[in-house]
Amino acid sequence: MRLTVLSVAYPLAPVTADPVGGAEQVLARLDRALVAAGHRSLVIAPEGSEVAGELWPVPPVAGPIGEAEAGRVRAAVRDRIAEVVARERVDVIHLHGIDFPTYLPESGPPVLVTLHLPLDWYPPEALSPSRPRTFLHPVSAAQAATAPPGARIGAPIANGVEIPEVRVRRRRYAFALGRICPEKGFDDALEAARLARRPLLMAGTVFPYPDHERHFREAVAPRLSWRRRWVGAVAGERKQALLAGAACLLVPSKARETSSLVAMEALAAGTPVIAYPSGALADIVDDGRTGFLVEGVEGLARAMREVGRIDPETCRAVARERFSAEAMVGRYLERYAELAG
Repeated sequence: MRLTVLSVAYPLAPVTADPVGGAEQVLARLDRALVAAGHRSLVIAPEGSEVAGELWPVPPVAGPIGEAEAGRVRAAVRDRIAEVVARERVDVIHLHGIDFPTYLPESGPPVLVTLHLPLDWYPPEALSPSRPRTFLHPVSAAQAATAPPGARIGAPIANGVEIPEVRVRRRRYAFALGRICPEKGFDDALEAARLARRPLLMAGTVFPYPDHERHFREAVAPRLSWRRRWVGAVAGERKQALLAGAACLLVPSKARETSSLVAMEALAAGTPVIAYPSGALADIVDDGRTGFLVEGVEGLARAMREVGRIDPETCRAVARERFSAEAMVGRYLERYAELAG
């Protein structure tokens, strides 16, 4: 059966072939997989997004992102969803944004919602939608375990990443990658690298939210030096090369992580992960085998000195066994067919 799936991105972040955000990465992989399997993929995302299927754009936000700007974009998403459903025969709508309740259609095709973020970040009523044929799925068992009483969520559909063919090599630098914001702990990564006397490359995007920009200006920029550098956004082959060439990936997240695609990508490249045991990170990192789970800046620094004893090939083997994008995509395609049937 040929399906038509309408995917709706978080409307304040563009979708590219290799985006920064986890929700956008999952959407991009599913979009490519749908097209490759002969299905029809329709994507609502900010103008300028790059998709394999058919893009139905909404206006991007230019400049700082406040509530007024976000509200205008969400209204545009509601209108776009209504337009697509009226014009096309949509089998399933797949929503990815934390703000999905603001544009969840009142009726129409079945809706699958992927809950990418900590469940207590969503309004309580969002986890028990009254709309019929609305199905919520977490991305890990650790996230599902935090569901409040009465939440209507289904079984987790675990995230996964591509497992590239790489030549494992070692360099001396530590690496940190992701959205640069207070909860991701890049300030801790920088301080730990200073204590461990290790070079650090930090890559990622500072989105134009006032608190993100303030955090970069006050907590990150003052800690940068010639040995601890921010290299901006990276993607594609450059990102893979930086991951494969690093001695370790630092993931000092201060949020309760629901998953960690960047940790999975590092292990797939043979790079050990040093992380705080926040949420699903405690399940992704096999302490002492594929990296280290530590507490605090001093714990990060100690682990950076010991990470050389972690076997890169073990990291890759674990990633192939547990974190493949193929398994994730297969489960979503099955779920689409179930909902459309």
